[in-house]
Amino acid sequence: MKNRFNFKQFTINQDRCAMKIGTDSVLLGAWTSLDSNPYSILDIGAGTGILALMIAQRSGQVAMSAEIIDAIEIDDDAFEQCVENFEASPWGDRLFCYHASLEEFVEDHSNDESESEKYDLIISNPPFYLNTYKSNNEQRDLARFVDAMPFRQLIESVSKLLSPHGSFSVVIPFSEEKEFIVLASKEHLYPNRILRVKGSPQSEIKRSLLQFSFQETTVKPIQLIIETSRHQYTDDYIALTKDFYLKM
Repeated sequence: MKNRFNFKQFTINQDRCAMKIGTDSVLLGAWTSLDSNPYSILDIGAGTGILALMIAQRSGQVAMSAEIIDAIEIDDDAFEQCVENFEASPWGDRLFCYHASLEEFVEDHSNDESESEKYDLIISNPPFYLNTYKSNNEQRDLARFVDAMPFRQLIESVSKLLSPHGSFSVVIPFSEEKEFIVLASKEHLYPNRILRVKGSPQSEIKRSLLQFSFQETTVKPIQLIIETSRHQYTDDYIALTKDFYLKM
C-alpha cells in the first residue's frame, strides 16, 4: 500500500506525511556510524520517524543500546503520525517526538548548559529543494524546501546540541557538499565520513551523505552505486540496506 511501508522489523504509516519514504532516508539511517555507541540521539525534521526507527533498530544490535532517541517535527500531521509510528514499534519506550521547530527546540535546550543535555548523535534528512520548484501544497513544500530549515540554521543548531565527542549525520544534494562543509567548519564541525551516491554507473553523483564531528580528521570519500540496471541492485547497496528492506 502507498500509505504503508513495511520494513523487516517495523512498519511506517505515511498517509498524513507530505514526504513519503525514500531512498535518501533509508541510506542515511543504514549508513550512519554507531561505532561510538551513542547514549542519546536526536532526529531533526523527523517526518514519518523513519530515521529514528532505523537507528533504534540498529542501536539494539550493538553492545549498548541508545537509551534516549528524540525527534523534532514541526508539521502537525507529520508529528501525530510520527508519534503513532513510534508507539507501534518495538522500541516505543525509547522514542519520543517533540512538536516544535528547530529554533524552539534549541531555545528550550539553551537554558541547560550541562553536557548531559547534549546528544551523542544527531541525524537529519533536511529539506533542500529550491524555491523555483515550489508547488501549491504548503505542507509538502514545508517538508521539501530549504527555506523551512536553512542549512546554516541546521548547522548552528547542531553545534549547540551536539556533545563534544558526538557526531552529526546528514544527507544533502552532492551539488551542495562543498558549501555545506564550509558552513560546518565555521562551527568547528568537520567531516569524518563521506558517501557519494549514484543511481547507476552511468548517472551523475546525486547525493552526499556526510558525518561530522568536532574532531578534524583526514577523510576519503567513498562512492555507492545503487543499481546496475532497473531493479538490479549492487552488492554494496544490498549489504547496506538488507537489514531493513523486506526483499533484500
